[in-house]
Amino acid sequence: MSLALAPSPAELVAWYAEMGITEALDETPHDHFAAAQPTSEPSRPRPTLPPRAGQSPALDARPNAAAATAPEDAAVTARAMAQEAPTLEALKEALARFEGCALKATAKHLVFADGNPQARVMIVGEAPGADEDRVGLPFVGRSGQLLDRMLGAIGLARKTDVYIANLLPWRPPGNRTPTPQEVAICLPFIQRQIQLANPDILVCVGGPAAQGLLGLTGILASRGKWSEYDTGTRRIRAMATLHPAYLLRQPLQKRLAWRDMRSLKAALEAAGGAPEPAPTARVD
Repeated sequence: MSLALAPSPAELVAWYAEMGITEALDETPHDHFAAAQPTSEPSRPRPTLPPRAGQSPALDARPNAAAATAPEDAAVTARAMAQEAPTLEALKEALARFEGCALKATAKHLVFADGNPQARVMIVGEAPGADEDRVGLPFVGRSGQLLDRMLGAIGLARKTDVYIANLLPWRPPGNRTPTPQEVAICLPFIQRQIQLANPDILVCVGGPAAQGLLGLTGILASRGKWSEYDTGTRRIRAMATLHPAYLLRQPLQKRLAWRDMRSLKAALEAAGGAPEPAPTARVD
């Protein structure tokens, strides 16, 4: 009988970091509720885990910097930095300087955008996943490949016909759902990104994007329905649809996403024409 080799300490630390466990609180289980009561014992410093391989030591200070900033203050700073950016490139540089969101410390890359900034359609997803965090581009994993096929089925190509971004530019540890606090802090940046890209149609992919940008709750009930989004300079048509990652888990729901794609194609044609679908395009 063969025995599996135990992971090395470095591999174990890397796994913990990937799962979002980036700080060691104690060597043994600790009752933090009891610790919140007044005590005369001096508090012990909280040791931190060593940085991951390839991670800059400077990243270690980021969680502390973000934690030291109140969420309201971080959101105010984000709004000021976003509005001061005159171009998309300047906005990307502002995001790279922003230290108000702790997700930046655990992410490998800033995931800003992909596609054509001059496109008529802008697609906004939730947040980067592991593949996106590794590459630094949105929707590049299995869900991204499905999104490309969905767009191709109505004649849209990623690099020329759409501009793709995310509600959050940094990956939440373990691919968890972004918290309302994280969304509130990062929202000014994606709002400014939409304003600068100035698309004709906004498509919010997944529940968090639909709620954060359009105020919609319940993606299954709200998907496929047209509304308006105020960019600050004009109002544009907007629609929510199901996230490709959800469709990979629930293939039967692809029929709903296909209806949304057909509705998007019809809207583009009504507003001035849309490309013909590729003969070999598939959404399955």
